[in-house]
Amino acid sequence: MSAPADAVDSGHRPVLLQETLAALALRPDGLYIDGTYGRGGHSEGILRRLGPAGRLIALDRDAAAVDWAVRTHGDDPRFSIVHRAFSELPAAAQGFGALGRVDGILLDLGVSSPQLDDAERGFSFLRDGPLDMRMNRSGGATAADWLAAAEEKEIARVLKEFGEERFAKRIARALIEERSQRPIHTTAHLAAVVAQANPKWEPGKHPATRAFQAIRIRVNGELEELDRALAGSLALLAPGGRLAVISFHSLEDRRVKRFMREKSVGQAPKGLPLPDSMIRREVTLAGRAVQASAAEVAANPRARSAVLRVAEKRP
Repeated sequence: MSAPADAVDSGHRPVLLQETLAALALRPDGLYIDGTYGRGGHSEGILRRLGPAGRLIALDRDAAAVDWAVRTHGDDPRFSIVHRAFSELPAAAQGFGALGRVDGILLDLGVSSPQLDDAERGFSFLRDGPLDMRMNRSGGATAADWLAAAEEKEIARVLKEFGEERFAKRIARALIEERSQRPIHTTAHLAAVVAQANPKWEPGKHPATRAFQAIRIRVNGELEELDRALAGSLALLAPGGRLAVISFHSLEDRRVKRFMREKSVGQAPKGLPLPDSMIRREVTLAGRAVQASAAEVAANPRARSAVLRVAEKRP
């Protein structure tokens, strides 16, 4: 059996690929932005559906992803890659004269499979390596740096807010006690401390799952990055252009859902009652949230928690 038309050769499985390509309502001559290139699975799918006049601008703050993009798609005149975070979408688009002209924007949130699989990146408790967790390794504090300096209350807050960890205070206390004995510099060390301090966790999940998520979000400022990206996205879209966002946990999805709902409902100025027909709505929700099929989850377990939401900019 031959590979599907939008298959990729990198070994990386892009989540909700067909659903995302359909949601973007791709036109052969359209202008699109992939704000989270990763290993290029979604970008590859978009490029295969673009004609000679189409254009794809991709961003990623991970230098390894940018290098991969240059090697994989650098010879395609329809493609450009920019080493920037997706929160900088407006600045990146302005450099291409794309403000208000973009037909579709894709944001695939979270950590890519290659990042998780590389022990040196420090994202996974399944592989021992340096406790880094930075998506952009060119600067900023590592997870080890943050854990070495943060106060107990701050660690507990991060675990609670960003990991929704029930035993945040208990784990934070254990981390403080452990670092007073020796620094926490590796993923295996962190996972062991959290596991020992965690009295109960969800069946089938590692006891350090929520802690690793929380610390990664804090180190990379992921929720702040997402808020900035969403706020700047609508100015880039042409009328009828679509914003498609794939989230992997409830903290992200709630933000995306709230943003799209607020922009689709609109608000009248306080104290100034207006008829419904005069309230400006910036987007229309393009269908309901989409989740991966059972077949995709079986083939790619990472897709299990993925949620795709789409909004279309109104004229």
